[in-house]
Amino acid sequence: MGWFSINDLSQSESNLTKFEKIDATVLVLDQSNTLSFAAAVDPMRAANRHARDKIFDWHFATPQDLDVALTSGLTIPAAPLNRAGPCDLLLIVASFDIIAQSSPALHASLRRLAHTAKFVAGVDGGPWIMAQAGLLDGHSATVHWEDIDAFATQFPNIDTQNTRYQISGNRMTSAGATPTLDMMLELVRQTQGTTLANQVAASFILDQSPAPTAPQSRSPDPFRHNQITARANQLMEGTLDDPLALSAIAKQVGTSQRVLQLNFKSQLNTTPQKHYLTLRLNEAYRLVQNTNRTLLDIGLATGFASQSSFARAYRTAFGRSARAQREQAVNKASGAGDGPHRYRPAPRH
Repeated sequence: MGWFSINDLSQSESNLTKFEKIDATVLVLDQSNTLSFAAAVDPMRAANRHARDKIFDWHFATPQDLDVALTSGLTIPAAPLNRAGPCDLLLIVASFDIIAQSSPALHASLRRLAHTAKFVAGVDGGPWIMAQAGLLDGHSATVHWEDIDAFATQFPNIDTQNTRYQISGNRMTSAGATPTLDMMLELVRQTQGTTLANQVAASFILDQSPAPTAPQSRSPDPFRHNQITARANQLMEGTLDDPLALSAIAKQVGTSQRVLQLNFKSQLNTTPQKHYLTLRLNEAYRLVQNTNRTLLDIGLATGFASQSSFARAYRTAFGRSARAQREQAVNKASGAGDGPHRYRPAPRH
């Protein structure tokens, strides 16, 4: 959704405005992304500043009685979740190495707190924890685009959506750091009103945001795309395994092949065909690096009808074969496995 113009902020909040007090418990897992953490917490701080009152009162919690470190090395002191009391907002921040930190005891604590919470939200890898605890059964939810297929397969009782953030009843899920900021602004709007939400948005110089239902993009570059190339790119990203003909893309975009070609040339300095191939090969690179799927599987998943055509295109794009790239990745990661990337340790700073 779009946030409002700075002119809408000319009316300052009166000290007489009655805001809803929100007591929040923020569960932070080890190796949580620092930017996702900040996007979840700092809008609450900004809301307090503009309201001139402590309307959001948050407390950090950890999975066990141990300190946790964010990806930047910042530390959250130990505060085990099983000791946390009831809260209005239960906010779960996670990013990497989730499976090692998830436990039946943690899930039980989450279910206990969620039972009485007004809102339960998962940030970045947080939706995985919510799903494992059964907090998203019967709800719609989103996760990072790299994990959407794995999430949907693992949790069939959840309606998995490719959106930036998703609200389903009192459940809120965000796919990453930037959508988390938008999700938290929406939470402020729902609980405290549009004016305060706009003031918080202005604090972050956030004049406009995509709709929450806008699909995640694998190659975000909003300043280079125009409406035609952005729509074509979205179609391409959704059909990497079964590439569309250029004529079909042009028809769905509502233009001619010639106009489509000219727009890609003027906006991206490439052709639609080359752009499409780049998207497919970038996805192939990700799958080679981060999964144990066979190279045949990867080729098919990225729209190559034969292993030989995939091998030639891959070597041309990356200067080495997919097999050599896979061997290097395995040696570096010591066999990270075929699980979602949220299950793996974060690269150390």
